[in-house]
Amino acid sequence: MTTEPAKMFSRTFRGYDTAAVDAYIEVLLAKQKFLIDEVQNLRAQRNESGDEAVALRIEVACLKDEVAVLSDTSPSPYAMQHRMAKLLRRALDEISQMQGESRAEVEALIAEAEAETEAAQREHRELLADIAEQRKALETECAATRKEFDAELARMRAEAQSSIDEAWQEAQRERDQLLADAKQRARYSDEQARRALGETNQRRIMILEELMGVARDLQRVPAILETAYQERNNPPEESVVVQLDQKSQAPGPAVAS
Repeated sequence: MTTEPAKMFSRTFRGYDTAAVDAYIEVLLAKQKFLIDEVQNLRAQRNESGDEAVALRIEVACLKDEVAVLSDTSPSPYAMQHRMAKLLRRALDEISQMQGESRAEVEALIAEAEAETEAAQREHRELLADIAEQRKALETECAATRKEFDAELARMRAEAQSSIDEAWQEAQRERDQLLADAKQRARYSDEQARRALGETNQRRIMILEELMGVARDLQRVPAILETAYQERNNPPEESVVVQLDQKSQAPGPAVAS
């Protein structure tokens, strides 16, 4: 077993990629479970090795019994005893060697598995701590961003309200100016109409006065015409003609103009 290199995650707008982090955590948890199962298997193998050692001890005991039997039944006790002792020592040496190798191998495997488990747990803790730190930094950044956004929104609202107020005031001023201009034009038009009406009335009065003068003169025409007829038919005496000439040369009544 070998220790895996540190996992690198891609950053997103809100920190690490959540799906990648969750997937890697699941991989670490699965590997941790696998290592724990492997440690348990190694311990079971160690127990089995112990069982094998017990079986070998039993076999040695059986060999000792066989040696004892052979020693009792062998025609050459010394040779048989020597041979059995040699076999027994060899079996004991092999058993000791097997026990030592299996124990060392099991202990090495257990130590390696425990080291990898500890490394995986440490990496898991570091990853969780890094995620917590990233989350805290992200929350701080989000709070600062929200604060800036709220301030910018308030500023934009204030500017919009100020623009609306200015536009409303400008519209009010324009309306007041238009009303004032309209009133002034109305007053001017009224004055012009009154002046024109006054002039018209004055001209009408003057014309009527002239017509009145003409009418007065026309009222005298029949009498004057009758007098002329009479004078034509009945010529007056010389003294009367002189008097009439003087009257005709006298200025008449003024005609109203």
